[in-house]
Amino acid sequence: MSELIQAVINSEEKSDLRSFVSEIRHQEKRYLLRNDILSAYADYCDKHQKSEDFIQSSNLSKLIYYTQEILQEDGNLCLIIRPKIASQEVYRLTEDLNAEELSVQELLDVRDRFVNRYHPNEGDILELDFQPFYDYSPAIRDPKNIGKGVQYLNRYLSSKLFQDPRQWLESLFDFLRLHQYEGSQLLINGQIQSQQRLSDQIKKALTYVGKLDSEEPYEKFRYALQSMGFEPGWGNTAGRVAETLEILDELIDSPDHQTLEAFISRIPMVFKIVLVSAHGWFGQEGVLGRPDTGGQVVYVLDQAKSLEKQLQEDTTLAGLDVLNVQPKVIILTRLIPNSDGTLCNQRLEKVHGTENAWILRVPLREFNPKMTQNWISRFEFWPYLETFAIDSEKELRSELRGNPDLIIGNYTDGNLVAFLLARRMKVTQCNIAHALEKSKYLFSNLYWQDLEDKYHFSLQFTADLIAMNAANFIISSTYQEIVGTPDSVGQYESYKCFTMPELYHVVSGIELFSPKFNVVPPGVNETYYFPYSRWEDRVESDRARIEELLFTQEDPSQIFGKLDDPTKRPIFSMARLDRIKNLTGLAECFGKSPELQEHCNLILVAGKLRVEESGDNEERDEIEKLYRIIDQYNLHGKFRWLGVRLSKTDSGEIYRVIADRQGIFVQPALFEAFGLTILEAMISGLPTFATQFGGPLEIINDKVNGFYINPTHLEETAEKILDFVTKCEQNPNYWYEISTRAMDRVYSTYTWKIHTTRLLSLARIYGFWNFTSKENREDLLRYLEALFYLIYKPRAQQLLEQHMYR
Repeated sequence: MSELIQAVINSEEKSDLRSFVSEIRHQEKRYLLRNDILSAYADYCDKHQKSEDFIQSSNLSKLIYYTQEILQEDGNLCLIIRPKIASQEVYRLTEDLNAEELSVQELLDVRDRFVNRYHPNEGDILELDFQPFYDYSPAIRDPKNIGKGVQYLNRYLSSKLFQDPRQWLESLFDFLRLHQYEGSQLLINGQIQSQQRLSDQIKKALTYVGKLDSEEPYEKFRYALQSMGFEPGWGNTAGRVAETLEILDELIDSPDHQTLEAFISRIPMVFKIVLVSAHGWFGQEGVLGRPDTGGQVVYVLDQAKSLEKQLQEDTTLAGLDVLNVQPKVIILTRLIPNSDGTLCNQRLEKVHGTENAWILRVPLREFNPKMTQNWISRFEFWPYLETFAIDSEKELRSELRGNPDLIIGNYTDGNLVAFLLARRMKVTQCNIAHALEKSKYLFSNLYWQDLEDKYHFSLQFTADLIAMNAANFIISSTYQEIVGTPDSVGQYESYKCFTMPELYHVVSGIELFSPKFNVVPPGVNETYYFPYSRWEDRVESDRARIEELLFTQEDPSQIFGKLDDPTKRPIFSMARLDRIKNLTGLAECFGKSPELQEHCNLILVAGKLRVEESGDNEERDEIEKLYRIIDQYNLHGKFRWLGVRLSKTDSGEIYRVIADRQGIFVQPALFEAFGLTILEAMISGLPTFATQFGGPLEIINDKVNGFYINPTHLEETAEKILDFVTKCEQNPNYWYEISTRAMDRVYSTYTWKIHTTRLLSLARIYGFWNFTSKENREDLLRYLEALFYLIYKPRAQQLLEQHMYR
């Protein structure tokens, strides 16, 4: 980038740079983000009547395109430039247009000065740098392979096998000897004492099973294999045993990454899984729509069901029915004594439709019962996580009769609990962030002190740093969740370098090229969410009841608004009422377009109807705002707001009823990490308009199986929806085309079967990697513990002291 800057300075474009910088300096904004920069440059080019060639091809235009942020400081400009994904350079541009490169530390000082939080005479601020802990681990080189960690790891491991076969085959042999299930030896027994003996016995066993009928049940020849040194775990039939042994034989003779993954994915080593979802109202009925309770609960429940089913299938295929192996999945959450009619005060609850998946609720220690016996906001939950983890460890050991094989954290608090549990129990840890708040709240780290009373970001971001670096592997729903797009910074990427003024500087917060990152999108629960056209699976009485609820029922306690013409095409959305979900933005978008109101009604399913019924500050603000918008744009007769909590059955049918009327679904979030409601709508057959900020970019192919919207541009969003509606009125087949492509998209990519098969494969491969690499993570874990005890815990204690007086 320095060459590009010099190319501008050393050419005729220098005068344009000087003029543009001058106009920037006269702006009110002193901190410009990419959209601000591009908008200012477009205005400059328009004002000075620049040619299309200049706008498209000049070096200055290229420089502006790559500039992510501009800070004004004492007449100088600080340019943060992102020449490519997961890469950043910083330059100071002086008043006389000299450019000097700044270090990360200098950039963080600039940001501190910008918010008047820089005190050079009070000593240096704590710097956090995780890069040294990644220097001795394999790293991905090409940014396009970020999120394909396991593929890279398999190639790396197989190349090691190839380079030093003796050492790595010994490691593989030692790994195979490890596996047991509740005291019963799996895979190989004491008759096989060396790698060479293993290789010989594999060939002997292959000759033996090759003579059997491929469908011969394992129990018929179990003891013959046992005499050769092979215990249960190779397969449930002669054919399956032969396949597994052949893969291992090939791996020993000519290792490659596909063979390695195929073999490791078959090793029976995961039987007991804990999913941590600590905050919110976690239950199967009566919880959706409550504060902090939405897509994450749906995700974790569906994942638990699918994991249990996949574990059972894998166990049977491995031939472990002879040992009566019973996989178990536990969802760990908090118990809420004042449960408001839900089952959140019940210690143990079986997950519907499963044999051995359970919700285990562990109570918080009392401290102040006024707090701990009630729901606690995710922004206030931090003081209770350590003791919750300690108490949960005892409960989990009791329920599982030992340790789990895998702990999966969900959201920041769940990931921190997963770290504490995995550290104590010496178990593989997987993180799923769902959404990192740092990306959702603009400048949240820079102005954290101003926001601390409400959001406690110092605790949240510290917990994020601890958990993401501790995890053995991380699952994201999309690539851009990790490193964004060429135009935007990813959620994890935002943790690479940032300041919490007067608390600490993060010089290198996460290694984005680490193979720990894997993109594994979730699926849709096809029991509840399926196409509107599958009439044989729909219940007529449910359909009629939901149709009445949506369009005609009058019930002031849970419905606001009566439609003048219920036959108009419905625009529908369903989400929590919080600022980020932006349902008020959709209402305003609808209100600003009289043309859209002529063609459509707007129907929202969202939270509570009354401020006094909500205990969540943000929800209360959004309720008030929604009423103001309804009155301001006189939406009475065209707008309907349902403050209802829906069962999953009703939630699925509501999409289908909207589809019956050829309606559309709009997801207007200011930011969406992934978007389960988008998948639910699409699989139901609803043409879907979704935010262009976040995960929907990877779900939807714009104008092919859905549409992108910029939720901050209300008039433009209204025009896009109106354009679609107009096309549908002119050509009724257009709605069906988009509807069909939406369904096809989900079925091809977003099923829970695909998700859990991949997740379990990852768990096994990272377990193998941890064993064979002998990677010493103790130094990293000690560093993270120091961060926990010296930064996180004292701040959590301060918040707890505030809670004691509430």
